[in-house]
Amino acid sequence: MTTRTLDDLRTEVERCGYFPELVVHEVESALSAEAARGWVVHHEATFDAEMEVRRHVSVLVLTDTRLLVLHTDDHPANDAVPQPHASTSVEVVPTRSVQSVLLSSVIADPAKYEPGQLPAEATMTVGWGVVGRVDLEPAGCGDENCDADHGYTGSVTSDDLTIRVSAAADGDDAVSRLLTFAAALSAATTRTP
Repeated sequence: MTTRTLDDLRTEVERCGYFPELVVHEVESALSAEAARGWVVHHEATFDAEMEVRRHVSVLVLTDTRLLVLHTDDHPANDAVPQPHASTSVEVVPTRSVQSVLLSSVIADPAKYEPGQLPAEATMTVGWGVVGRVDLEPAGCGDENCDADHGYTGSVTSDDLTIRVSAAADGDDAVSRLLTFAAALSAATTRTP
């Protein structure tokens, strides 16, 4: 992946229309003197308990040594803060700390698949060991008549970040950008023994 300019990043952030000056400023501050090798901008709207729309943007930036993960959310006015506001967080992860990059793709009509065809949707999950998910279920034995308590069985999965895009909702370009970014991040995290 070649180095891209911050003007290209600014264009993508402006396209999503969500506080571009704030988001780009936070990215530039986190980058410091490093060049951005690639990025993904993902805008997501959600609904809160009152069914009001809340916006969220994630910007992932890959440099030669780090993965920057920026999240910005909007918040309505409330008793504690009398005006609408946004919160931004930036996590800086050394690429050597990334433990896994999982890319899942959904292929429409797989019988007609042709090499190079874009998936209908793609999901990238990145783990660096900060957040884990525990999936538990009751353990058992093979005896249908056994009513003993066998405890639980399960798994712990690293699940620090998940980004999902679909061609239908986000467009083919968004799917392509996520695939390209996932490949670059995967390559950047490869370690030699």
